[in-house]
Amino acid sequence: MNATYFKPEWSPFTVLAMILGFIVFWPIGLAVLAYVLWGERFGWSGNGDRADRWANKQKQWAGWCQGRNGNSRQSFGFSQSTGNAAFDDYRAEQLRRLEEERKKLDEEVGQFHEYLRNLRMARDREEFDRYMRDRQSNRPTTGSDGNTQNGNSQNGNPTGF
Repeated sequence: MNATYFKPEWSPFTVLAMILGFIVFWPIGLAVLAYVLWGERFGWSGNGDRADRWANKQKQWAGWCQGRNGNSRQSFGFSQSTGNAAFDDYRAEQLRRLEEERKKLDEEVGQFHEYLRNLRMARDREEFDRYMRDRQSNRPTTGSDGNTQNGNSQNGNPTGF
């Protein structure tokens, strides 16, 4: 006889265990609450069927993760045959077409990044050239009498006297 009183479901026993867990030490109550809410999803029940189902899910995930070697068809389980040759051919053609489209988009993204880099370089070059022109025009020059002139006015006097 398989009599499991502490199942991941709302029962008087689990509610009492949760309340007592919160009273004694709050993480125990929180653990009981998590067990009740998500126990079925993770196969934490006394029923062997659910444990077997959880083990099967783990095997499925492990198989999916092992197939991830960069090839999108293998990584998502698309390499398996459905048994319908026409559909398998159609799927293979569509996957090939999508792969070509992805490559085209990757190339276009690369070209766009190159364009942005060239645009930034041109803008930086223009700003630098403008800075150099402004610096050259504001550079103090030495006049024939030996005094330095700034090109604007001498000694702050706008008339030059």
